[in-house]
Amino acid sequence: MYAIVDILGQQFKVAENSKYYVPKLSEELNKEVTFESVLLLNNDQETKIGSPYVKGAKVQAKVLEHLQDDKVLVFKKKRRTGYQKMNGHRQQLTKIEVTSIG
Repeated sequence: MYAIVDILGQQFKVAENSKYYVPKLSEELNKEVTFESVLLLNNDQETKIGSPYVKGAKVQAKVLEHLQDDKVLVFKKKRRTGYQKMNGHRQQLTKIEVTSIG
């Protein structure tokens, strides 16, 4: 059984008892989170496709930790002018574990 869920504007294919890194959520650690924006629900016999969401479908997850992703470096250069610029950032993430799909 799996579902496709919209979490903060990004779509994730999730399955039960799996862990995922999603954009940072405002929930505290070890709290339950419910995502009701389920776009597709598949339970091995049938597939339900929402328009835009499947009615009555929910995905429950548990917040495990908040962390930062690896540093991404952005380097800009224009040749023969001496122009160089280096920027970088670390994306804020939340690690969740999907507990139930229904």
